[in-house]
Amino acid sequence: MELLRPSHPPITMAADGCSGFSPTASCGDGFHRNSLPATDIGGGDKVYVAVGKSVEKAVALFHWTFRRFRGREICILHVHQPSPLIPTLLGKLPATQANPDVVREHRNKERDQMNKLLLDYMSLCVRSKFKASFVTIDSDQVRKGIVDLVNENGVQKLVMGAVPESWMKVKKNASKSSYAAKNVPPFCQIWFVNVNKGQLLYTKEPESNDVMPPSIHQDLNTSRSQSSRIERGIQQVHHRSISSHPLPSPLSVSSDSGCSSSTDLEEESLLCKQLEEVHMEAEASRNEAFQEFLKRKKLEAEASKSISKVNAYESAYAEEVELRKAAEETLNGARREHEQLLEQREMAEKELRKAIRNIAILENQVQEANRRREESVEELKLIQASITTLKIEKQTVQRQRREAANWLDRWKIRGHAAGSSTSTSSTDGSTAASLTEFSSLDLETATCGFSESFKIGYETYGSSVYKGEISNRTVVIKKLHPNNLEAESEFQQEVKVVGKLQHKHILKLIGTCHESYALVYEYMPGSLESHLSNKIKSFPWKTRTRIISEIANTLLFLHTSRPEKILHGNLKPENVLLDSDFSSKLCNFRFSPLVNEETFRCRSFRQYDEASGQILFTDPEVLQTGNLTTKSDVYSFGMIILWLLTGSQSARLINEVRKGVSGSNFASVLDSSAGEWPSFVAKRLAELGLRCCESDARERPVVSPLLVKELEQLSVLEDRRIPSFFLCPILKEIMYDPQLAADGFTYEGEALRGWLKNGRETSPMTNLKLSHLNLTPNHSIRVAIQDWLLNA
Repeated sequence: MELLRPSHPPITMAADGCSGFSPTASCGDGFHRNSLPATDIGGGDKVYVAVGKSVEKAVALFHWTFRRFRGREICILHVHQPSPLIPTLLGKLPATQANPDVVREHRNKERDQMNKLLLDYMSLCVRSKFKASFVTIDSDQVRKGIVDLVNENGVQKLVMGAVPESWMKVKKNASKSSYAAKNVPPFCQIWFVNVNKGQLLYTKEPESNDVMPPSIHQDLNTSRSQSSRIERGIQQVHHRSISSHPLPSPLSVSSDSGCSSSTDLEEESLLCKQLEEVHMEAEASRNEAFQEFLKRKKLEAEASKSISKVNAYESAYAEEVELRKAAEETLNGARREHEQLLEQREMAEKELRKAIRNIAILENQVQEANRRREESVEELKLIQASITTLKIEKQTVQRQRREAANWLDRWKIRGHAAGSSTSTSSTDGSTAASLTEFSSLDLETATCGFSESFKIGYETYGSSVYKGEISNRTVVIKKLHPNNLEAESEFQQEVKVVGKLQHKHILKLIGTCHESYALVYEYMPGSLESHLSNKIKSFPWKTRTRIISEIANTLLFLHTSRPEKILHGNLKPENVLLDSDFSSKLCNFRFSPLVNEETFRCRSFRQYDEASGQILFTDPEVLQTGNLTTKSDVYSFGMIILWLLTGSQSARLINEVRKGVSGSNFASVLDSSAGEWPSFVAKRLAELGLRCCESDARERPVVSPLLVKELEQLSVLEDRRIPSFFLCPILKEIMYDPQLAADGFTYEGEALRGWLKNGRETSPMTNLKLSHLNLTPNHSIRVAIQDWLLNA
């Protein structure tokens, strides 16, 4: 690209324009009669300087501008180029893919950096005592932004940097400078300055005035036409003066030249003044037209922006209408679905209310039936009690009759004294006749001379227990110590009592040996204590419940014996023997005298009894008073129940079970090695065990046939078909404490209280809000469950 230099060729007059005249002072001031003075297009007082992001590179550019345009206003022209990549936590992402909030924050930071840069440029101008302002634009391409700013602001004087290829040669393919030189309006003049040395490289000159905006061009043509008319007028005057005063001869020229010259000069001076006034008016009109052109360009730009905004608003409005239509369709669909759901809900509520009414009617019928059944049960109980009383009276009468007959026979034969002696000996004889008499040699042979290796245990009150073989049968030999003062009486009493007991759950006495004070019993492989202590081979809850019912059956047999009740007196787990099928048998009845309170307080005796577990299963009243009663056996039975439930022999066992039953952690008290206890069975056994272990013997229950039958049914509870209304709707188990709620359903009391305790106020069955939270015990269901257990 060749270097351009400004050139203003003067327009000269015709050859005959002013020949023979010397120029006056007014014409010698650089003013040519046939030429117009150069006009400064609008914005001529303001010089625009295009700058980038580096203040250091622009310093040389500003210094050249300050030297070249002294006293002019500097306008800083800057193109802000937004970054296409946005820094995020995941790296740099395109602006279209980044979060809008992150993009907005990054754009604000870029704006702040641009404002700081412009302030640095402004301070540079202020320090050099130049009035400064700035204009900016956002554009993806800097060169296009420069051209847009030139067009929008009507820039006539622009200074921008350029880089030379070599000395005195300009790089022809420089992008920004080349693009600006080609695309700026023709009226814009550009000075390209070396940004490194601050030297002018080349200038892009504005083109002719014909390329200016139409309005300004029209104004300029008007000014020029006025100036042409004025100049033509001057020429006509000049020609008239020449024609009216023809040129004299050479001789007379010198004499007349002074007068004619002075007249022409005056007329020419007047015309020049008029011409100057016309030039000034034309210049003012030209400047005004250029200002109007700038305003119009600005208005056109604003109108273009407004049109684009209107188009954007119209497209957004159309899209909003579409979205609104879609939303209305979705809303209408949701409303229809909601109406359908409401209809279905209303139908379901109607059916539910109908079902609740039917259930309430059925509940009333069931309650009425239970009431009638309860009345019938009470009548049946009275009848059974009457039958039992009659049976007892009948047995009493029969016994009295037999006694009277025996007494009469004895009186007839030997008299009253002899009859009594004979009766006693016959009773002992009948008992002894059913037992086998063994000799001491037989027992020594069976036990290898009572070897220690055959000894399997000790009794608490002075006897040894051996295992032996007699007649190919394994037996247990209980040998009383001969140095025991009460050995003979104990031996006789045990033979008399146990020898005549025939019950499947009492250890059978096979024979005796009067020489050694020894008793021979059938052999059982283990005891309840040994099996329950072995947690690995422990038996399940069904077997434990069956053992409890067998012990209760045995106690019922002993406590209802006639003519006198029989007490076990030594009931504890080691005296409950088990066979291979875990069928239980009681042994080791207490026939020795009880210890007195002084012996019980002896430290050595307490250490022995505590180690063997005797105190835990012994009635506290027996330890205090020494009196054995049926309630003493009931206390030991209750302790065995609690021990089978929990597997614990703690001294605080009763308190631990009572605390578990009253609290919400009852399951944690139960022995997990027995499997999962049914809630009804565990609670019923716990309640029975605690009642049996009451400190006041009068509060303990009596072992009755009803109780034994109920316990027998507990062990086979899962094998029976349970009526559905006996089951709690929440736990799905037999209800122990049935409670009637406001919804008409009966629940287990503990389960329903737990349901309400969690903040719920709705029915577990219907999920409807309860009218009240009060619970009413359902005695009819409770009685029905107990009858079902007993009558199965």
